[in-house]
Amino acid sequence: MNAQVTEPSSLLLDHAASPPSASHGGAKPGEIAIGVIIGRTSEFFDFFVYAIASVVVFPKLVFPYADPLTGTLYSFAIFALAFVARPIGTILFMAIDRAHGRSVKLTIALFLLGSSTVAVAFLPGHDQIGSASAVLLAVFRVGQGLALGGAWDGLASLLALNAPPARRGWYAMIPQLGAPLGLMVASGLFAFFVGNLSADDFLSWGWRYPFFVAFAINVVALFARLRMVVTPEFTHLFDSRELQPTPIKDTVRAEGRNVVIGAFAPLASFALFHMVTVFPLSWVFLFTHQGPARFLVIEAIGAAFGVAAIIASGPIADRFGRRTLLGASAVAIAAFSGFAPQLLDGGDFGEAVFMILGFVLLGLSFGQSSGAMASNFSLAHRYTGSALTSDLAWMFGAGFAPLVALILSSRFGLIMAGAYLLSGAVCTLIALSINRQLELYDR
Repeated sequence: MNAQVTEPSSLLLDHAASPPSASHGGAKPGEIAIGVIIGRTSEFFDFFVYAIASVVVFPKLVFPYADPLTGTLYSFAIFALAFVARPIGTILFMAIDRAHGRSVKLTIALFLLGSSTVAVAFLPGHDQIGSASAVLLAVFRVGQGLALGGAWDGLASLLALNAPPARRGWYAMIPQLGAPLGLMVASGLFAFFVGNLSADDFLSWGWRYPFFVAFAINVVALFARLRMVVTPEFTHLFDSRELQPTPIKDTVRAEGRNVVIGAFAPLASFALFHMVTVFPLSWVFLFTHQGPARFLVIEAIGAAFGVAAIIASGPIADRFGRRTLLGASAVAIAAFSGFAPQLLDGGDFGEAVFMILGFVLLGLSFGQSSGAMASNFSLAHRYTGSALTSDLAWMFGAGFAPLVALILSSRFGLIMAGAYLLSGAVCTLIALSINRQLELYDR
């Protein structure tokens, strides 16, 4: 890689992190952080509402003709479609961004996301329309994936570029807070309806309410984000930091190596992401006699530990380095994979320990998973490169995780779920090692 590409990850980024000119009425990092948290929390809330329904609703509503395990596997297969569609959405909406601007792109993307989400709330079951129910669910899921690809607003990159140089790890963790916050709200909602309604009432109409809430949150998030990105101050910040959409082909040609490394570097945290959120709920629901409401409460409590761990990842990364923290977390996740199956299969106490430890490790690794590789991109390609890298990381690291882990564990035991988690940690360590070697070579 030539010097023009590698320089922004050092000297140019330090210059870009300096405060914007007062003549342009600059924006403080705290203001950007608010928009980032609102946007990410709304997206992850949508994500977890659908994920929970994939375990406790869709197997019975859409696939009642299949046994519970097979129905859940079918449901997870449709769940994965959004991650496949997401990079396609990025390509489509980047073209809209270049032609019509960021506000038009965000409006269309979030309208599509909200429409696809609320459409699920009106989904007829197999008993009403037969196999068309599964087809509609797949269509709505693809719509969510396309919209998530277009919902990239660049605020996370803008936040990183405007963060004080000594606190980049702190500001890098802020976008990641949306995941546990979204999970806490989604788990709490479903736990309330599952715990207070009969099984028939819940399956008939109770499960639909969280999707209506998701639509309402999307509307609020849309206006909150548009209010920020269309102001002259933020428009100037995007322009001055060169955070503009570039054609996917040009970005891949110039930054292909960084895109690939960035997609595989966070696989440990992304694999663990579903191993402590979606997969354990499916395992407990299918293979134990415990009800889902209780475990959803445990998930919400675990997510609170995840919030604390993500916040802690900021000062730790600033002290020791983001890549160092990501590598150390991958080693810890690899160790955790060795006894995680025994904990998950260890009754109430084991499940609680599994969730708390898992979320702590997830918070430390996930808190810096987006910031560690983003600084590799040149400014000219950072906006598009970061979006594409995020899409590919979610697709490879998380999209098929619940499906693969459930297939392996149902056939060969929970130990195979641990092996799957270990493979993600190994991929992260390899990607970080390659990235380090390439950086030394480029110097």
